[in-house]
Amino acid sequence: MTEPRLLEEAERAPLPMLILRSACGGVLMGLANLVPGISGGTMLLAAGVYPAFIEAIAEVTRLRPRFRHLVLLGSVAGAAALAILLLAGPTKNLVVERRWIMYSLFIGLTLGGLPLVWRLAKPATPAVWAGAAVGFTLMVLMALAPGNGAGSNGPAYGWLFLSGAAGASAMILPGVSGGYLLLLLGQYLAILSGIDALKTGLLEGGGSDALVAGLRVVVPVGIGVLVGIVVVSNLIEAALERFPKATLGVLLGLLLGAVVGLWPFQEGVRPTPGDLHDGEPLTASAIAALDPDEWPLERFAPTGAQSAGAVGLALLGLFGTLAIGRLGQGSDGGADDAPAASG
Repeated sequence: MTEPRLLEEAERAPLPMLILRSACGGVLMGLANLVPGISGGTMLLAAGVYPAFIEAIAEVTRLRPRFRHLVLLGSVAGAAALAILLLAGPTKNLVVERRWIMYSLFIGLTLGGLPLVWRLAKPATPAVWAGAAVGFTLMVLMALAPGNGAGSNGPAYGWLFLSGAAGASAMILPGVSGGYLLLLLGQYLAILSGIDALKTGLLEGGGSDALVAGLRVVVPVGIGVLVGIVVVSNLIEAALERFPKATLGVLLGLLLGAVVGLWPFQEGVRPTPGDLHDGEPLTASAIAALDPDEWPLERFAPTGAQSAGAVGLALLGLFGTLAIGRLGQGSDGGADDAPAASG
């Protein structure tokens, strides 16, 4: 089924069915944004609402909203926000406490997006290979840059805004993981912590301190998301329309280079007095006040069992993403048509 036929289905579908499918897609997209390696766009594609979602964004940002567009966007956004709010804390704890396990899964989930983007890029041209080289180099440089990584934290408002914009743009293209972009920007755990604090303040009686701490993170991220949807998403669509091969090549390079920043055998190490944190030397009392997700990361030599486990978990993640991609193809008759037509 091609994208125009999916759009026709969305127009003809009864409103309750449209709400149900949009809400299911929103829940899946919210979960995807919490897990690096899974694309929110792929989840919407799997739910069968991706083309209608893209059209709704385009029409609303052009100030031509229709009631069905608003219902679709509201259902997707509300369901995604609820999933993120309720599950951000458990996801953060798993990453902090079982980092090598989660990163191994993330590697497989990330690589599982390659076949989808490759199908869109075929037949490969010099522009595809050049774009892939640029994307791969950019991702490696970002992964190796000082200060990047999941261990960094703190209310860096500019980075939080940029992270929100990056996460929003990742909703537009299947195969691109917003969660992984947050990891590369060093704001993944900071954002999950902020969302969890907001949940504590709103739903669990955590008091005004938790609420304020959450809002200090969620507000700049939320503004970035809005800007990203309006600006970045349209830029990506324009790039796909004018330079489709080069743009898809960049996406391939980004996915391949993503693995560099997800080396699983690293762990948070408790700092010692005198170590620098945010440019300031730490005291014993300051160290005691640090959360484990703010500890610096250090690599370690894995055991044989850990190495074998990492390979198995990466394969599990790989097959998981491939299965999701197959589900998306089942919704539209082939992943080749839907994203290409929307770009």
